[in-house]
Amino acid sequence: MNTYSNVAVRDAHREEDLVTANVDLVKRIAQHLIARLPSNVEIDDLLQAGMVGLLEAARNFDASRGASFETYAGIRIRGAMLDDIRKHDWTPRSVHHKYRMVAEAISAIENEKGAPAESGEVAERLGISIDEYHRILADSAGSRLFSLEETESEPTALRSPPRSKLATPEQELDQDQARARLAEAIDELPERERLVLSLYYEKELNLKEIGRVLDVTESRICQIHGQAVVRLRGVLAKT
Repeated sequence: MNTYSNVAVRDAHREEDLVTANVDLVKRIAQHLIARLPSNVEIDDLLQAGMVGLLEAARNFDASRGASFETYAGIRIRGAMLDDIRKHDWTPRSVHHKYRMVAEAISAIENEKGAPAESGEVAERLGISIDEYHRILADSAGSRLFSLEETESEPTALRSPPRSKLATPEQELDQDQARARLAEAIDELPERERLVLSLYYEKELNLKEIGRVLDVTESRICQIHGQAVVRLRGVLAKT
């Protein structure tokens, strides 16, 4: 066996060992995500996409870049799952269109009054009933559960992870400014919307659990979450 073959065999064994040692990482990430997704998303689909991400991570990992394999693989696994979810987006175009209309109405009202738009004001601006407005928020919420994370430019499997754990000064400044603006925008949200975001993103409760905490329906939590995200994206889009 020549030197090239020896290297190829060693690499294959290394990749196999990395995959075998990190199967549980795929399961943990899938279980974390499934609790925050609509009921039509199957955990088996997440596991399958995650294993593809793990295999790619094992194949492409370069220890000289400074990050640990678990950190690198976690980004690739989570990104592969999110990319698969987005690729199979079940949301009709009409829902996306109505979501954009709501976002534009909220932004316009808040620019005019300099304060958070109320649900009744948005519904009136759109010429729809408050029930229809709430249905739009609930319909769009499931397809946008990662909207806040996307606002912070979460890496996906299609993007190369950082070559080092250390960001450049310019990257650190951009990240600090984005986080500061996001924190400021969250502080400006109505109290209930801030609470829902805190329970969802910080405490990692799912929508049903938050509904039990606040003694309202899961559908109502979807509406509150959706409206909060619309506000935040509108604010951050102007910066």
